Amino acid sequence: MDNKNTRPLIAHLSMFFACAFWGLMAPLGKDAMTHGITGIDMVTFRVCGAAVLFWLTSFFTKRERVMRRDLMLFPLAGLFGLVCNQCCYTIGLSITSPINASIVTTSMPIFAMILAALILKEPITGKKAAGVLMGCSGALILILTSAAATNAKVGDIRGDLLCLFAQFSFALYLSLFNPLVRRYSVFTVNKWMFTWAVALILPFSFSHVAAIPWASVPASTWIETAYVVAIGTYLSYILTMIGQRTLRPTVVSIYNYVQPLVSVTVSVLTGIGAFRWSHGLAVVLVFSGVWLVTKSRSRKDIEQSA
Repeated sequence: MDNKNTRPLIAHLSMFFACAFWGLMAPLGKDAMTHGITGIDMVTFRVCGAAVLFWLTSFFTKRERVMRRDLMLFPLAGLFGLVCNQCCYTIGLSITSPINASIVTTSMPIFAMILAALILKEPITGKKAAGVLMGCSGALILILTSAAATNAKVGDIRGDLLCLFAQFSFALYLSLFNPLVRRYSVFTVNKWMFTWAVALILPFSFSHVAAIPWASVPASTWIETAYVVAIGTYLSYILTMIGQRTLRPTVVSIYNYVQPLVSVTVSVLTGIGAFRWSHGLAVVLVFSGVWLVTKSRSRKDIEQSA
C-alpha cells in the first residue's frame, strides 16, 4: 500500500488510541491513588518514568542537534506543558471523580481559542463566542454539581478546578511553544521537556515518595501506575504527536471526545464514579462548545477568503 495513502490512516488510528488510552488512564489512575499512593507520588512516577523511557528511546533514533537558545526554552515548555499540566491534572484526579476529570479535559480547545485571540490576535467570531459560552456553562455545571456533592464518586470542586487549570496550562504551552515543538522530533522534544520537568518536580516530591510504605502497596496499584507511566504518558504522547503531524488541529480536537466516553464507561462499570444527569448536560454543552470553536474560521481562513 502507498505510504501517502497509509499516512492519514496511521494518523487517525494514533489519535484514537492515544485518546482511548488517556480515557482509560483516568479510572485506573484514580483507583491507584486510592489504594496506596497519592497524587504527588503518581505525578512523580509519571514524569520520572517517562523521562527515562524517552531517553532510552532516543538512543535508538536519529540524533538531533538542539540549538542553544532552544535549550533555554525547554525549561519553560516543560513548566507549562508538563509540570503545571500533569501536577494539576493528576492531583485533581486524585481528589475528584474520573468522570469529571475526563469531561474537563475536552475543554482544552476552548482555552486554546481564548489564548490564540489574546496572544496571536486571532479573531473571535460569533461561533467562537457561542462555543466558549457553552463550554464554560458545561464546566460551571460540573463545578456546581461537585460543590453540592456529598460523595467523592460524583466529584469534588477542588479537583475539578485543578483539572480545569491543567487544560489552561497545556493550552498556554501550545500557544507559546508550538514552533519549538515542530522543530524537532517527538523523542527530542519529550526527552528534554521531561528532563526539565523532573528537575523542577523531584526536589519537592522526593521526600513524599520516599515515605511510601512500599511493602504494603498492593501489586494491582503498581500495575495501574505502570499503565499510567508507560501507556497513558509515554506511548500516548508519541501517538498524539504522530497524529498532529498529519491531521489538522480541528480534526485532532474532535478525538478529545473519545476520552470521556472511555472514562465514563469504565468508571461506571467498575463503580469508581457515578454518572448523573448533570454530567450528561455538561458533556453536551462542553462537546458542543468545542465543536463550535473548532469549526470557526481562523484569521488565515478569513484573510484567504477576503
